[in-house]
Amino acid sequence: MLVYCEQGLGDSIQFLRFLPWIAAAGGQAVVLVPPELDGLFRDLAGMARVFTRISALPVCDVQAPLLSLPGLFGLSLANLPAAPVPYLTVPPEPAAVWRQRLADRPGRKIGLVWRGRPEHTNDRNRSLDPALLAPLLDLPGLTVVSLQKGARPGDQDVFARCPSFLDLAPELSDFTATAATIAALDLVISVDTSVIHLAGALGRPGWLLLPFIPDWRWLCDRTDSPWYPTLRLFRQPARNDWPSVVAAVVAALTDAEGESSARKADQDV
Repeated sequence: MLVYCEQGLGDSIQFLRFLPWIAAAGGQAVVLVPPELDGLFRDLAGMARVFTRISALPVCDVQAPLLSLPGLFGLSLANLPAAPVPYLTVPPEPAAVWRQRLADRPGRKIGLVWRGRPEHTNDRNRSLDPALLAPLLDLPGLTVVSLQKGARPGDQDVFARCPSFLDLAPELSDFTATAATIAALDLVISVDTSVIHLAGALGRPGWLLLPFIPDWRWLCDRTDSPWYPTLRLFRQPARNDWPSVVAAVVAALTDAEGESSARKADQDV
């Protein structure tokens, strides 16, 4: 069965969880993926053959777009999540490299993504001006790690106020490197991009910042996601109200720090 990724990178990461279902049903998956995702798909349990070029594909019996697999398998909201989480793993070698790379960074290590691709039709709603993140950057005890690809001119100036800011984006050559970095972080905070899908697929803690009218997959009026049990959703209470979202994130980080300090004090006693 030829399965091809017909949507974006985040969509592909979200729905690749269904590929092992083909093997479980007695079939063999042949998958056509964007080159950026090649390494991630090859490590997925139950995979057969992965290709990045149409010209290299073998003859197949049937074909389907990746995002059609839930319908073909009769999926409904009642039986999500559709795969164990994590359903992606990081290869040991890059995991060790990035763990060591971040080992000496102080405090909680938080990955940050504030913009999606500008070509996306809804990018004006889902992306965030990094200047609005100032209250988060002023919190003590954080190492803020940029996972942002394609930052705009001037974006990085905002982070001069954060002495422990680390821009890793130039070193993230592919999604395997990004996955290894996420595995070494305590938390990922991101707008609706492929990075938050990757954090969820890896089973890592992630906080998703959502516009007032979110994409369909995040549903409505809930702070969790049936797709990714390790994600927490922060929603705009009104259109374009990013300051309220950032304030809620700051409050949650402050509460988490207080709880951590209390646990440490109990252990010391």
